Amino acid sequence: MSDLKERTSTTSPETKAASAVDLKLEVIVIPVSDVERAKQFYANLGWRLDADFAGPDDYRVIQFTPPGSNASVIFGKNVTPAAPGSAQGLYLIVSDIEAARNELLGRGVAISEAFHAGGNVHVGSDEPYLFGRVRLSGPDPERGSYRSYASFSDPDGNGWLLQEVTTRLPGRVDANATAFNSSADLASALRRAAAAHGEYEKRNGGQHDENWPDWYAEYIVREQSGQQQAA
Repeated sequence: MSDLKERTSTTSPETKAASAVDLKLEVIVIPVSDVERAKQFYANLGWRLDADFAGPDDYRVIQFTPPGSNASVIFGKNVTPAAPGSAQGLYLIVSDIEAARNELLGRGVAISEAFHAGGNVHVGSDEPYLFGRVRLSGPDPERGSYRSYASFSDPDGNGWLLQEVTTRLPGRVDANATAFNSSADLASALRRAAAAHGEYEKRNGGQHDENWPDWYAEYIVREQSGQQQAA
């Protein structure tokens, strides 16, 4: 979720009743100039190759899906009239910005250092960082959810952003459904629960909590759905 969504109220006057029909974002089209070069780049990211179809009139479409994502990207020949490299601000949500960045570095990807926003100061495009905010070096000092980033581009200049999200804002996730896209995401949630539980035990005189599994479970469910944590 982008910083723009973070600033959008969940109770705005424009809010309407939920649609009775699911509308699931499936595919984003990115414009490239060299199909084989782009295919090699996205395969090197570790993304899953779903399809590589060719058709008449020099048509070709390739689909990749990032790990843990429900949405995919497609590119190819005669797929879009957009200029190669014009897709910017494509968000990839991660649970640990440094771990995600290090993995891409290990794959030989040129990626920025981790950074966070310099308040609400806007100074221009600063592509591919949306909203033109000032970039300050390093992850957010308080490691707040939605506040740490890193950026990279594909060979054509299409701009991607890693954004660290550990706690969802209310209304962004179904409170009745808790799911994790990978064992790494679940492990990160367990580590955060463990740290919070340690503080909980301190507040209760340092006594061991025999019901810690229930406490962990409640904490993780509340965190993922954006509910306020119990004291």
